[in-house]
Amino acid sequence: MNWQQAVETTVTGMGYELVECERSARGLLCVYIDRVPGSVYLTGPGEFVLVEDCELVTRQLRYLFEVENVDYSRLEVSSPGLDRPLRKVGDFLRFLGSDVDVTLKAPFQGRKNYRGLLRQAGDTPEQGFELVFQDGKEDKVLGFALDEVREARLVPVVDFKGRMRQTADAPQGAAQETGGHEE
Repeated sequence: MNWQQAVETTVTGMGYELVECERSARGLLCVYIDRVPGSVYLTGPGEFVLVEDCELVTRQLRYLFEVENVDYSRLEVSSPGLDRPLRKVGDFLRFLGSDVDVTLKAPFQGRKNYRGLLRQAGDTPEQGFELVFQDGKEDKVLGFALDEVREARLVPVVDFKGRMRQTADAPQGAAQETGGHEE
């Protein structure tokens, strides 16, 4: 078993999804993990990867690398980020209804890059997927199969509306949703 298979077996055995695993220059190993929807984790509830998740996986992988004698100088375990890559059929199914950037291997109507809403083309994933995008003033639909895609990533969505300022009826000295700073 090579080191990538060992990493995948370990990460999935811990209940996480292995998004990507790569070896960079100077012995750096980068492992990107994600939480599986509907799973329960020791580190707490939620759909997003926590620092504690990364710590837990890092400890387990260090032990694995020592036992399997994997040569590395540094290990980084991280979430895939807001612009998470979509590679497998399961990734596309999980993020149906999300905005996605898709780069095709070959141009279609003079373009390779598209951004739009991800939909399933038929009743089964084998029928491919669709991207609903704006071209001028009208919506257009691009149908594609996964083997036609060079790269696909989620479009990052950042919501700053969740942070509220201290209200007048809040107790004095209470810093609510302002990053812990009093105003």
